[in-house]
Amino acid sequence: MSDLVRRDAVIVGGGPAGSTLARALARSGASVTVLDQRNFPRDKTCAGWITPAVIGSLGLDLEKYRRRGHVLQPIHGFRVARMGDRPVHNDHGAEPVSYGIRRCEFDHFLLARSGAELRTGAPIESMERAGSDWIVNGALRTPLLVGAGGHFCPVARALGADLGRGEAVVGAQEFEVQMTPEQAARSSVRGDTPQLYFCPDLAGYAWVVRKGNWLNVGIGRRNPRELGEHMDHFLAGMVREGVLDPELARSRAKGHAYLLYPDAARPLIAEGALLVGDAAGLAYPESGEGIRPAVESALLAAEAIRACNGQYTAGRLQAYSEKIQDRFGDRRVQASAPAPNANPLKQFAASLLMRTRWFTREFVTRRWFLHEHVAPLPCPAPLVGA
Repeated sequence: MSDLVRRDAVIVGGGPAGSTLARALARSGASVTVLDQRNFPRDKTCAGWITPAVIGSLGLDLEKYRRRGHVLQPIHGFRVARMGDRPVHNDHGAEPVSYGIRRCEFDHFLLARSGAELRTGAPIESMERAGSDWIVNGALRTPLLVGAGGHFCPVARALGADLGRGEAVVGAQEFEVQMTPEQAARSSVRGDTPQLYFCPDLAGYAWVVRKGNWLNVGIGRRNPRELGEHMDHFLAGMVREGVLDPELARSRAKGHAYLLYPDAARPLIAEGALLVGDAAGLAYPESGEGIRPAVESALLAAEAIRACNGQYTAGRLQAYSEKIQDRFGDRRVQASAPAPNANPLKQFAASLLMRTRWFTREFVTRRWFLHEHVAPLPCPAPLVGA
């Protein structure tokens, strides 16, 4: 074991949670390695937009990001409807309330600037405890192992998560395609106005998001059974209404699973280990958004890690669990069953509310999707001399 490479932290997963934590630790002078089984840039199932809160917490220079040639679509409003009803258009004003991004570009950008050693295309083959350290893949030795590998993160499994079995999983299907110039010219979808369509049973929603000539279409539901049929039904409706080109609607969709907070009962910490982002099950319950919770969990983890002063016992790491609870609310002790379909009365009430500009603007977009009522976490400054 003398040839093991020593690192202050090893992070499994290079998405926004992993890269944000890696950057925060590296800027504090820590040696960090990020492992990911995929090579970057890589596709990620996601509608793909970021709010000003995320931009601020990441300290993201939008002009620098745009100069790299990355898609950055200003969003000024939303079209919201219950499937089958006429959408309500909400204009949020001259200042962008979000920016459409491509996850393959966004995640790669964050990981590349993290300052960590990157080992991509490197699946986790082994993790074992050796005293107060972890030995990862028989090559890395670290006192701190972080799970940031999404829903099926191997670190989450090692900490006792019952992946995909005893959990109330949300399923999603999505495709992102580049329109031809002719398709782009014909499309009625506006880049500055994503379209959101809630399922009649209120168990999920679908979306159509345009980013320049790129079009992202998908659906997510609390009960993923027959998800493909729901997706097909939604696409057929969009074609009938002239929202989607028939050829684009035949694009091959990719699947994804995640957990909603507070339904995720996964342990957040263990001796010398913790979980962040989707690995911890932190997606917002109303919208399913995972980017902001991923970034914020990473910043909270970095703060708790620095306070440990190199002693990563479960007792010391408990401060991270407390910070998550303070930020996102109480977590259930046990995973709950999938939410049942709303009763007819609730469905009728939702149908009426979804037709009003007040409800769709103040609750659906401003509160559920933009989370404007929650102050963002500030981007941490690096230590002097780090």
